[in-house]
Amino acid sequence: MHYDVAIIGGGPAGSAAASWCAQAGRRVLLLEKALFPRDKVCGDCLNPACWQILEALGVGEAVRSLPHAALREVVFVSARGHALRVPLSGLRPGEIALPRRLLDAVLLDRARDLGAKVLEETALTAVEAGWLLTTTRGKFSAETLIAADGRNSTVGRLLGLLPTAVKDRVGLQTHADAPADFGERVEMHFLPQGYAGVASIGGGLINLCLVAAPSHLVELKSWAGSRFALEPTQGWRTIAPLARGAVRPAQAGLLLVGDAARVVEPFTGEGIYYALASGLLAAEHILAGDLPGYAAAHARLYQGRLWVNELAKAAVLHPRLAAGALEIARFFPGILRHLTRRVVGGAEPVTAPRASAAVA
Repeated sequence: MHYDVAIIGGGPAGSAAASWCAQAGRRVLLLEKALFPRDKVCGDCLNPACWQILEALGVGEAVRSLPHAALREVVFVSARGHALRVPLSGLRPGEIALPRRLLDAVLLDRARDLGAKVLEETALTAVEAGWLLTTTRGKFSAETLIAADGRNSTVGRLLGLLPTAVKDRVGLQTHADAPADFGERVEMHFLPQGYAGVASIGGGLINLCLVAAPSHLVELKSWAGSRFALEPTQGWRTIAPLARGAVRPAQAGLLLVGDAARVVEPFTGEGIYYALASGLLAAEHILAGDLPGYAAAHARLYQGRLWVNELAKAAVLHPRLAAGALEIARFFPGILRHLTRRVVGGAEPVTAPRASAAVA
């Protein structure tokens, strides 16, 4: 069957694009290799800028009803154990954290309810000119293709678009029981072995992310096991690469969204926002018949924000220097508060032409 738009990947970027195109009457096919609900390596934090998009998609109330943590503070912890607290209570709307398996399922169901044809457990195996798609469940064709399949994009690989990845670090992520006194907060630990990010996600659970060079992972996991009373059999999900060059987001009949287009350091809490916003922008440009214009809009989406992500990357790459900077920041807490609010509350909501009107 022929579709107006085919989307590869059912995460926030793909689901947002599918919903926006389907509600406008386009014939939409969304292919997802996993079966939802499924877990995803992620910090699980939802930036306040996401709420405008979630409301536009008609899922704001559904997301609020999911088990979540309303994050109240960020705690930066140095290798020496010194902590610096930055409150988040002044942010409106606030930042929350919740498991991706819950959030992504709501978004994918919304795309399906709005008329998109969603095929789960369907992997893309080949792409031909004119967007003839060969999958594990048959062949399809489409006028326009959206790659929303992540940093290791199958679309990008099959079309030879993926740049060389930098394999300097590995990320690990798991969910575990929260310590009794943890509360609703984010902790960022800068350790000699690497970095650890911890966030309450509701339901008595925490999200725990570790980042280190491969040679330091065992030691960092040992620290995490001791700090959070993890069982030796605790399961971990892995993500790599953590760094990868950007791909030109608008090509002939092809738009790339989310991590398929640009990978940002995944520890600033903005990844889900960029996924939703880029998915919505791609859909708007398809509906307007202006695919080339998506490139400029995509660049504006990240403008003024990449320096924050580069700063986070530097902190993760050089935890000893970050720990030293944190010690200095104890005497100048206003600087850290300003940077934290730039990360958590600084993303500009996407202003696509119809983004202010909720999907019916």
